[in-house]
Amino acid sequence: MAQKIRFTKMHGCGNDYIYVNTMEQKVSNPQTAAREWSDRHKGIGSDGLVLISASPVPEADYSMHIYNADGSEAMMCGNASRCIGKYLYERGITDKTEIRLLTLSGIKILILNIRDGIVESVTVDMGEPIFEDESLFLSNRDVNKGKFVSMGNPHYVIFTDNVDQVGETGRILEFHPAFPQRCNIEFACNEADGTIRTRVWERGSGITQACGTGACATAVVAAVTGRSGRRSDIVMDGGTLSIEWRESDNHIYMTGPAAFVFDGEVDAGFALNKKE
Repeated sequence: MAQKIRFTKMHGCGNDYIYVNTMEQKVSNPQTAAREWSDRHKGIGSDGLVLISASPVPEADYSMHIYNADGSEAMMCGNASRCIGKYLYERGITDKTEIRLLTLSGIKILILNIRDGIVESVTVDMGEPIFEDESLFLSNRDVNKGKFVSMGNPHYVIFTDNVDQVGETGRILEFHPAFPQRCNIEFACNEADGTIRTRVWERGSGITQACGTGACATAVVAAVTGRSGRRSDIVMDGGTLSIEWRESDNHIYMTGPAAFVFDGEVDAGFALNKKE
């Protein structure tokens, strides 16, 4: 009988991933699994694969590894972090309401906002933004006005009247020579109601419904360019994330929902027996 891997499908504002608890079972070839399971026609369908593990260091409670739909490993994902907080608490793995999560970009603090035993939202301390100067030379004037921000992973934020160029321009900029490790690309504009409309091209996954680190990067660029204050609501295709850039510690705090979609089992053999 073929080996089965139990998984949980979750999403944060439509940014959906396949979650596997590796404290109970192992995924020995996550790169291949991410590619094949993420296929929306021939697999489970997702933006990638997230492995939840025990922390190898005492400073953190748990750890996260995330693989994009193309099999590449990501440094950090804000939406996945919130989903992990909900998973750990509601599945009875922890009773902590403040969880220290180890990621490839450091330890992130998850603060669970709970009502009647249900995690209604999660606030994540995303740390400090890092700015770098990236010069792009393309014919699109909006693109040349973008700003680079790292939130533990790279983002290039462009304020424009045409956020729907995300598909055409995003796929080009991900691989631009200015970004030797590729880049996540955000297209944003201020709305009349004070919110910031944002669409995102995620490195390794393409257009996604939302991106937590991308929302943080967008809020930071909006603040430094005078388009908003230090608090803003970022409206993405799949929902809204509330971002606060606190003066007290220079950290970015992201608050948003997380949701279960379904649990299932997948035949592990086809992904785990292949060689990279």
